[in-house]
Amino acid sequence: MVTPRFDDLIHPRTRLSIVSLLAASDWAEFRFLRESLDLSDSVLSKQLTLLENAGYVEIRKAFVGKRPRTWARLSPAGREAFDGHIQMLQEIAARGGASFTPDGQEPAPAVPPGVLRGP
Repeated sequence: MVTPRFDDLIHPRTRLSIVSLLAASDWAEFRFLRESLDLSDSVLSKQLTLLENAGYVEIRKAFVGKRPRTWARLSPAGREAFDGHIQMLQEIAARGGASFTPDGQEPAPAVPPGVLRGP
């Protein structure tokens, strides 16, 4: 069970987008991340470095032929931080009456205990 926890490092839109994409893959090539997220090389590199320094991302560098390639993946600590962050966001949204389902269908609005809706 993951503990819901807001993560200030993951929360900014660019890093949340990177971590979300990495959460859905094993290893992702730098070029794929850059093009999928429409980021410049320098912005993506800086954000990956921040995430790597926090222990959330693992980086692998190698040559394919004569060209250098970089791959990234979410570390176990990064997965735990991401899952906890998403759970906390869902809890915050649920307090406002919204709820989410994994299949993307619109669920019935959540009503906190003790709150009456309608006349």
